[in-house]
Amino acid sequence: MLLMPQKDWQWKYNDSYGVLSVSLGSEIEFLTAYKAKSLIPDALSRTEFNIAHAKFYMNLLDRLPKSLALTDAAIVQIALNATAAHFMLTPQMPKSWFFEPSDVCVYAEIGKVFELRCQKQRSLVLVVENTLQATLVMLLSPECVLSGAKTMMQFDTIKVMHNRLHPLRAQRQQVVAA
Repeated sequence: MLLMPQKDWQWKYNDSYGVLSVSLGSEIEFLTAYKAKSLIPDALSRTEFNIAHAKFYMNLLDRLPKSLALTDAAIVQIALNATAAHFMLTPQMPKSWFFEPSDVCVYAEIGKVFELRCQKQRSLVLVVENTLQATLVMLLSPECVLSGAKTMMQFDTIKVMHNRLHPLRAQRQQVVAA
């Protein structure tokens, strides 16, 4: 069952776990993957899960099952982390040099799933923010090794130029381990 936004949902920083969380009522708290160093200042105090957040989240709940074969729990987990990434993370500079360029021009709209190719591995990513020059994507694959010293973990974000996004093969549903 998919979790629908409620008016009592709130963002808050969970000091015990050191990450941003979403209070989903009096007894449930969802922990995101995002630590204090990557968050905007407002994310460190209680903040309303407002209408813009709910609309973004609901859009992802609608779009994700159309491109990925996932359980409802995985869809909710991805959608909540993506909503946090879109609204609560500090801006990033592009780091496209880690990834192979694509020879296909893509339209990178929010909620669309692409592949990034790095060191002969393919990683699934979700567009969480799009600008004219670059796209902020969230890693859906379990991990992506960028170099000998740097590895992205599931739900980490990175900004890349549009020419690094590889389209998924047509008519193929992707399965993500969550």
